[in-house]
Amino acid sequence: MSGLLSTPGGDPVTSSELQPVLDENDALRLLLTGELDLEGRLADASNTTLRAVVSLDGVTRRCVYKPIRGERPLWDFPDGTLASREVAAFLVSRASGWDLVPPTVLRDGPLGPGACQLWIDQPEHAEPLVGFVPAGSLPPRWFRVAAARDDDGTPYALAHADDPRLARLAVLDAVLNNADRKGCHVLYGPDDRIYGVDHGVCFHVENKLRTVLWGWSRHPLPPDAREMLTRLAEQLAGPLGEALGEHLTTAEVAATARRVARLLGTNRFPTPSNEWPAIPWPPI
Repeated sequence: MSGLLSTPGGDPVTSSELQPVLDENDALRLLLTGELDLEGRLADASNTTLRAVVSLDGVTRRCVYKPIRGERPLWDFPDGTLASREVAAFLVSRASGWDLVPPTVLRDGPLGPGACQLWIDQPEHAEPLVGFVPAGSLPPRWFRVAAARDDDGTPYALAHADDPRLARLAVLDAVLNNADRKGCHVLYGPDDRIYGVDHGVCFHVENKLRTVLWGWSRHPLPPDAREMLTRLAEQLAGPLGEALGEHLTTAEVAATARRVARLLGTNRFPTPSNEWPAIPWPPI
């Protein structure tokens, strides 16, 4: 994550590459009950998004804190809060067993209640998985998603890697009905995993899928997706559905179950709609 406007002096947290990876339950406990100290605001976020340090019992990590009071109202998401949708996305990710969303909780903070998510530090030399490439030089095993030109008229292609980690994220986005999967919302973790972040505009009852990961459109789902989706369907009828009910409307939870059933029925990645822009802006 980047785009920090400013930070106070000092650096209370060493690089996450030098710190042991937290167990998920320990991370959730830290995020939920640790002391939050604000460091700065992310300049490129449309809603108030703050970087903070969270500390508990000698354990210190960075996190992203998104207070509800800093959310801008969205006409097409009138119910609930963006923060609640962030937490709901984590709950679905955790239930999937794929763990593609960093640990996220809803808690009180310096600016009131909001979503608090573990910060992901990306390795300095991580190769991008999504981006604009020269139109005639698509890397091997990359999918072309859309055509583009720069200010000088030079042709480029919006593209992404044919990477199984990205494919999993595309399946999760189809379940979440993610309306804003930009390239910058795909992060490399120091453990060679990828993570998806910024899920405030997910779970709409209408099809709102907007993503840069359309390369697998109409392709069969990954071999392990059916087992994951079956597990989600079972949990949505039980504990996961109940947990989501604390953050989403009843209709939104039911729509999530229908999307899972549809994916199980087709066993294929969804296709872009012709009724609205299928790629978010900006895409990267």
